[in-house]
Amino acid sequence: MATTDLAPANASRWRPPSPREWLAPAVPGGVPAGWLGPLLVTLFAGFLRFYRLGQPKAVVFDETYYAKDALALLKFGWEHNTIDNADKLLIADPHANIWGQGPSFVAHPPFGKWMIAMGEWAFGATPFGWRFVPALVGTLSVLILCRVARRMTGSTLLGCAAGLLLALDGLEFVTSRAALLDIFVMFWVLAGFACLVNDRDRSRWNLADKIEAGRTSVYGPFLAHGWRWGAGICLGLACATKWTGVFYVAAFGLMAVLWDYGARRAAGVRDPIAGTLLLDAGPAFVQIVVVALVSYLATWSGWIFKPGGWGRGHASSHWWWRPFEAMPRLWDYHRQMLDFHNNLDAKHPYQSWPWDWPVLRRPVAFFYTEPKTCGAPRCSREILGIGTPALWWGALAALVVVLFIWLILRDWRAGAIVLGFLAGWLTWFPSAFRDRTMFLFYATPLIPFMVLAVVLVLGYLIGPASGLVGAHAAASGRPAEDGVRPADEDGARPAYEDDAFPGEMHGPSGARVALVPAPVPPGVRRLVGAAAAGAFLLVVLANFAYFYPILAAETLTYDDWHARIWFKSWI
Repeated sequence: MATTDLAPANASRWRPPSPREWLAPAVPGGVPAGWLGPLLVTLFAGFLRFYRLGQPKAVVFDETYYAKDALALLKFGWEHNTIDNADKLLIADPHANIWGQGPSFVAHPPFGKWMIAMGEWAFGATPFGWRFVPALVGTLSVLILCRVARRMTGSTLLGCAAGLLLALDGLEFVTSRAALLDIFVMFWVLAGFACLVNDRDRSRWNLADKIEAGRTSVYGPFLAHGWRWGAGICLGLACATKWTGVFYVAAFGLMAVLWDYGARRAAGVRDPIAGTLLLDAGPAFVQIVVVALVSYLATWSGWIFKPGGWGRGHASSHWWWRPFEAMPRLWDYHRQMLDFHNNLDAKHPYQSWPWDWPVLRRPVAFFYTEPKTCGAPRCSREILGIGTPALWWGALAALVVVLFIWLILRDWRAGAIVLGFLAGWLTWFPSAFRDRTMFLFYATPLIPFMVLAVVLVLGYLIGPASGLVGAHAAASGRPAEDGVRPADEDGARPAYEDDAFPGEMHGPSGARVALVPAPVPPGVRRLVGAAAAGAFLLVVLANFAYFYPILAAETLTYDDWHARIWFKSWI
């Protein structure tokens, strides 16, 4: 989704945008331009994540659960108990017999562990093997975010900036290099969001084409929304990794329906509310919620079809009957899992609360040792699960700005970003009030939306090279350079597509006013904005490079390690 130049230098030739240009302007640039930059950023992210991936040769933090559960899924089809010292045995010999007696109760669905198991199947039960798929999806997340940000802003440059910021985030980096589940939740949530953003464009193109062809009614035409099937699958797999994905199913489902209403209203449909309820809401529920449920259940196939799992018991000799037979037992299993999560209040030295996460008050030490040699009397080697401070603290300010952009300018992108952040953050507050044990890395799914907030603000800061001014701008007192109708590769996307019919905007009083084309000169503002944006990226890069040794388990002198521990709460 990009901006088109609706205010050419020769204003006398200006024409109102066509329905397609108004509803979903085409992304500028061809296929090579839109892919080359994102792929280069992704290669950089992949190098960071795969370099020394097998180090440390140890089981770090919660890998003690998920690496062995993944291996059990390969062997048995469900999680299995292990013997004492299984971690040490596995590090010494990937083929060691670590299995105890009977199935193991687990607190999370199996799909994230199935993903870890793919790496173990390909590379063995080694640190590199169980970290391979997390590193792969952490890298692919950078590519997806590049493309999503490009589509949302209409700028390949801003898309690449978004991918680079994600590649340079410390928490995304650490969780990409450990066999934990949260990186998979982030990946599938981001993939589902990408499907919905893509569907938003494509469905608007179809809407515009059908309206131009006259194939419509008072409610507007029916739209297939094909990409929502993909969104439903992705969000279902997020839930099948951790149940927190269900909040994104609800939030994104509501968002999609609101987008449908906005599209019908912007297209001039006479009854957009009824059209949305009759033609969009029901199919959206099926495509997102029902498909997510089916995807979720499919990931339990090992437990369903193979006897012996926790609470599964014996299985019918007729394989086709096993899913029906298993459902009541699976429901009971889920009740036990829910009870576990509701009563998980054990104290942990690295636990933190959701209101601590944005300011990075309490990170998690995934791994820490003091090697004997480093050229100093005392040495340190650590993996600290912490976000890049410059990015996180900058994103915190950007989220506040984006919230106001949403409330004041009604920019759909700002609303989507705020919703994506809140769906993964505020939903932890009720559990926190019950003292449920939780950690900073639970915030991993928030990181793409924090990055998008930063990039959107950078787009507004840089501003458009040309734009539109009219009664709305005059009434609001904004100069032409401060308008929000960017029209080139460096600015941000139109903010008001859902707010008016083609060729007009809503004034402060709510009355629709005509747009008057006028050029907006680049001026000093764009130069200063671009310099500020570039400076922010350089600060994040430098900050990540400084923290890299304590993110990647490099050996430092104790003094060098301690210099990177800025607060006592980070120890």
